[in-house]
Amino acid sequence: MTHTTKATAVRGALLAAVALLAAGPASAAATTPRAAGQGDWLYLTVTRGDTRTGDTHGTLLLCDPPRGHARAAEACGELTAAKGDIRAIPRKKNVFCPMIYAPVTVRAGGEWHGRPVDYRETFSNTCAMGARTGAVFALDG
Repeated sequence: MTHTTKATAVRGALLAAVALLAAGPASAAATTPRAAGQGDWLYLTVTRGDTRTGDTHGTLLLCDPPRGHARAAEACGELTAAKGDIRAIPRKKNVFCPMIYAPVTVRAGGEWHGRPVDYRETFSNTCAMGARTGAVFALDG
């Protein structure tokens, strides 16, 4: 997948999420106009196996308020503490992962406090991924 295709996929997912949110019932607080894309959001993907042929899952994480993710509140809290930098999320202590090679590649693209986020990393397995990135890529809950 090329960079242009990935950017198009992220943009499409964001537009779809905005359309779904706009279709819901409006409240008095929601009638205040907001700039498109305002707030903290990340489109997250997890690919198990080879990134070309592996099984990929993705979701849009919105953090104002937290939604769109099985553990949205926890993921948004970790991201807030790390100022939106996934690499700054503290590694979980006392987590011992098996030395089984079952690669998983994660990707996050979006915006945090007005700054673009573009993160990609491959881990040896899902345990190593969870120990390093906390709830951010825990798409299965």
